[in-house]
Amino acid sequence: MYASREDIGYDFGDNSNVGSKPIKPNPNIDGGWAWMIVLSSFLVHILIMGSQMALGILNMEWLEEFNQSRGLTAWVSSLSMGITLIVGPFIGLFISMCGCRMTAIIGGILNALGWILSAYASNVHYLFLTFGVTAGIGSGMVYLPAVVMVGQYFQKRRALAQGLSTTGTGFGAFLMTALLKYLCTEFGWRNAMFIQGAISLNLCVCGALMRPLSAKDLREKYVVRSDNEENQAKALSHSTETIKSNGVLSEEPEKKEEAANEEVLGSVQHIEIGGKSGSRRSMYGLSILKTVSQLTVTVRKGFALWYSSYFGAASLFTNRVFVAFIIWALFAYSSFVIPFIHLPEIVKQYNLSRQDNVFPLTSIIAIVHIFGKVILGIISDLPCISTWNVFLMANFTLVTCILTLPLMQTYVGLAVVCALIGFSSGYFSLMPVVTEDLVGTKHLANAYGIIICANGISALFGPPFAGWIYDITQKYDFSFYIAGLLYMVGIIFLLIQPCIQKKQPKEKSTEEGQV
Repeated sequence: MYASREDIGYDFGDNSNVGSKPIKPNPNIDGGWAWMIVLSSFLVHILIMGSQMALGILNMEWLEEFNQSRGLTAWVSSLSMGITLIVGPFIGLFISMCGCRMTAIIGGILNALGWILSAYASNVHYLFLTFGVTAGIGSGMVYLPAVVMVGQYFQKRRALAQGLSTTGTGFGAFLMTALLKYLCTEFGWRNAMFIQGAISLNLCVCGALMRPLSAKDLREKYVVRSDNEENQAKALSHSTETIKSNGVLSEEPEKKEEAANEEVLGSVQHIEIGGKSGSRRSMYGLSILKTVSQLTVTVRKGFALWYSSYFGAASLFTNRVFVAFIIWALFAYSSFVIPFIHLPEIVKQYNLSRQDNVFPLTSIIAIVHIFGKVILGIISDLPCISTWNVFLMANFTLVTCILTLPLMQTYVGLAVVCALIGFSSGYFSLMPVVTEDLVGTKHLANAYGIIICANGISALFGPPFAGWIYDITQKYDFSFYIAGLLYMVGIIFLLIQPCIQKKQPKEKSTEEGQV
């Protein structure tokens, strides 16, 4: 159904004009330092996503401290979780200009600052700014680089590497819940947030581990990837004219810009050499001028890449399959969150509290979710398996479970459905892999930033929407059914667009033949 971005006739020109000469791959691709990148990303997921999953502990403390409504207080955690994802496109700009390492380090400092300032909160609205906005933006600045770096360092084991790194969310939910509960009990919630802010500074260490690959290494990775997919591309790819007609980011402007940049730097270096006979002060000024020139060139190139990805003639939005992927992301995340909201009510309605206290249904989802990410990653990395097909099958399983969960009235039935929800939702680890297949490594940061932004919108408005439906109908069933139907609409978009994309080139070639 889908194999690679070549199959849908879309390319962004990721240095594809390379010779057939075999190139020795970098030992750090799929090995070596790549596993340190996985460790760094794993710790980021523990410290960021795990902490956000444990915010229920702090939410109870805030309710008791500020005596505000549950709805208003809940917006603190919702803002933090939503902004972490919504700022994705803007974080893509930072990555294009500063790189993943610098972006993550700055984000770690900002996240820790948000936690520490929140310890001095005098009301809920203060938390909106310090925790919801400040810590949320900081989290986003670390989260996106953590995902992008894993995609850059892995080729053959991309899905497995993403699966292993994102299991940090599940482990973090357990660890951070226990930690925050202990800290709040022993030291109070204000000191707990101060201590958590100090712990969050470890995000800077995780960012420092994100050693960037050189442009040469990224080109070698692309060559290896192209060789591995050559057989599939021959069977399913379109003509060169079709690929060009779908929009390719031209390499000529980049080359012209690089030549101009080199000319500027060369002139600065020439002035520096000529000024060696001058005073130390002039030499110091020239070195500053050279540094500023290099920084200006880097910022210009980064902004040009970011701008062309979103607003250029061959922007990401000209890829219809990617647009369908965005529409899917708008509905997907809320469908995963809603069961966590309504499961306690389901348990209470069917008098299953005793069994649920022994082994909570939400814990079943969380535990199986960890294994689902790893297993789906292993399956997707098999040579004979398409990542896209695994991704779609997991989505179909999840939407089926969402629609059937309200029909279960026994603990065993609910436990089975929750286990399937946890396993199938492991497709989250495949999202960066699918995104990279659609747009290429070069545009992964900007493209995945849009995807997690759509997820953030879903996370921000999905739960309140589900609560609004419950308030109107006084039944949890409709929340599941509406969420499931919207989720199905997103999946249908994913199914239809690749077919349309493949059909259009055939019709165009037929018209050209008639002419």
